[in-house]
Amino acid sequence: MALLIQFLVLLMFHSINAQPSPGYYPSSGIKPLKFFQGYSNLWGPQHQSVSQDQSSVTIWLDRSSGSGFKSTRPYRNGYFGASIKLQRGYTAGVNTAFYLSNDQAHPGFHDEVDIEFLGTIPGKPYTLQTNVYVRGSGDGRIIGREMRFHLWFDPAADFHHYGILWNPEEIIFFVDDVPIRRYARKVEATFPDRPMWVYGSIWDASSWATENGKYKADYRYQPFVSRFTGFKIRGCSAFAPAGCRPVPSSPSGYGLSPQQRAAMQWVQRNHLVYNYCKDYSRDHSLTPEC
Repeated sequence: MALLIQFLVLLMFHSINAQPSPGYYPSSGIKPLKFFQGYSNLWGPQHQSVSQDQSSVTIWLDRSSGSGFKSTRPYRNGYFGASIKLQRGYTAGVNTAFYLSNDQAHPGFHDEVDIEFLGTIPGKPYTLQTNVYVRGSGDGRIIGREMRFHLWFDPAADFHHYGILWNPEEIIFFVDDVPIRRYARKVEATFPDRPMWVYGSIWDASSWATENGKYKADYRYQPFVSRFTGFKIRGCSAFAPAGCRPVPSSPSGYGLSPQQRAAMQWVQRNHLVYNYCKDYSRDHSLTPEC
């Protein structure tokens, strides 16, 4: 009986951590860019190192500065991905981000689509946060649409590929081509439709990143290092002709296939730890898509 219980526990653990096949891999046909083919330094150049072959970039945060990079052109849709490896140990308060934004073009009234890794303390997992902002959220305020996950692997152990697919009907967040979240165009005012640039950054978010600010960045552990490689971009730039077609999100075009939906449901059933639409302490009149 004891052996049966142990077997069932192991089986359950395996089912929670065995990544399902999505059946469709949007990043697979996209050739990686050399860093300077798609990006340039935005800030903290002394905290950024590009490999000799330009296949990867390392950025770090210490007491003096963090660092960030930005795509050389804006896009009106597309697939945007990078393989990222985080730092082990004490990283509380540190935010490593890969995201789309037009905040420099529309300050105070911008759109943003985020993948953020929220630093942690030893013995606790990293949190991957996805978020969508729309036009300063439509009234000058920043209304977050956060969904947070504890991944089925250690993102500090190796590189994994993280992607955002944005087309006129939806935004889909991917981890190793497994969809983890789909944000659909349900209400016009809650969907971004202005061109955005692609960014990567590392910065001190001690006020909120780790358990709502309970744990801060501790610079005794500096530098905090994040590594990016496998840069992939395919989409329509803001300057592309009107006939430029968005990247399909599934074999049929828009939406997810049944196999992709099943994979996303597995992720959300086993690894989702926060969903803004299920947070009943929030005013959901501000997020009508819920």
